[in-house]
Parts: sequence; C-alpha cells; structure tokens
Amino acid sequence: MSAIKLSPSDLTFLWDECPRCFYLKVVQGFARPSGAFPKIFTRIDGLMKKHFGGKLTRAISPLLPTGVVRMGESWVESLPIAPPGSPIQVFFRGKYDTLLEFDDGSYGVVDFKTSDVKPENVPFYSRQLHAYAYALEHAAPRALSLAPITHLGLLTVEPDEMQVIDGKIAYLGKVAWQPCPLDWEGFLDFTARVASVLAQPQPPDPGATCPYCAYRQSARQTGL
Repeated sequence: MSAIKLSPSDLTFLWDECPRCFYLKVVQGFARPSGAFPKIFTRIDGLMKKHFGGKLTRAISPLLPTGVVRMGESWVESLPIAPPGSPIQVFFRGKYDTLLEFDDGSYGVVDFKTSDVKPENVPFYSRQLHAYAYALEHAAPRALSLAPITHLGLLTVEPDEMQVIDGKIAYLGKVAWQPCPLDWEGFLDFTARVASVLAQPQPPDPGATCPYCAYRQSARQTGL
C-alpha cells in the first residue's frame, strides 16, 4: 500500500477552509492557484530568525528549559502512519521553522508568526507543529531524526507602534511565547479524520465559504 504525502502546513488553513480543495490537492494533485505571498512577512520572518538564532532559549521564554535556539529550516519526513480502520496510509513531509536544542538532550519545535496574539492560534497551528515533531521522532530512512521532542510553541510578534529612530522606521510591539501542549492522542485522532476524508472515492463537499469552489461552481453554471 502506497502512503499519501501530507504537508504539515496544509493541516492548518487549507484543511479548515475547504476539505474539497484539500482532497483535490493531496489526492489528485490539483492545487489551488498560488497567490503572491507578501514579501514583507518573509522579510520579518527572516529578521526574527537572524535575531534569535544562536541565542539561549530564555530569549524566547524563561519558561523553556535551558538550551540554544538552532535555525535550520530542515526538511523532515515521517514513516507512514496507518490510522486504525483506514484503508490508506499517510506520511508527513515538510520544512520546520525553528529548532530548540535543550541541555537535557531533548528538543523543541517553534514557528515564528507575525500576527495578533490569539489563544485560538495554539490549537490551530498545533497540528502543523505536531506533524513536524512526529516526523522528527519517527523519521523515514535517511531523513532527519531527533528525539525526544518535548516542547512545541509559537513565537508571535504583534506590531502596534511605529517610531523613527536615527532616520529609520522601527516597529514596536508585543512578542509572545505561546506553548502548544503535546497531545499525541489528539493529533493521531486528527490524522485519522484526515485519512478518512482522503480515503473517499470522490472529493467531499466544498467548504461553506471557499472562494475557489464558489468561483468554479459559478463558472460551471454560467458556462464561461
């Protein structure tokens, strides 16, 4: 049985917005048109990595175990997962954002976000972080393997003020550490739900607010 590849990043917005688009991309290779991602967010992400890279973990949060922030953006790939009762297997492949290496020999996976600091971001992005962690702890042959993963979290920057300093503009704002509790049972249950959708012979119904599916349906109806 061949396993179906899942991108950890697709377990967030794409999964929540439209199960049909998710199915079409993963099963049939028919992806949504890719929009232009604003370069400013890529730039901010790079600046955050440059600032925190090599620093002690307390620079992110004093609540973390002592260790060092390791940048890398390395690719990870997991062994296949066979959810109970599912006719298909799935595996994760993607590139994590940031790795924490703790003094006790364990590791953490962190994602940088430029966003509002919202409690609901924790369970939403937790799926993606769990997928990276699972891939590191259950690595495919020749893939990066690190264990145990003991901490997951988001480092969120929320700009709320602008100043001019020595002729340069500086954005100031909140920097918040949002830990994502490890919940392997919940994550594997979620993976089983994803597999049950992908195992269907036909794509599921579109999401209620999916603009892509609404556009395609309108095009069919008008014949344009």
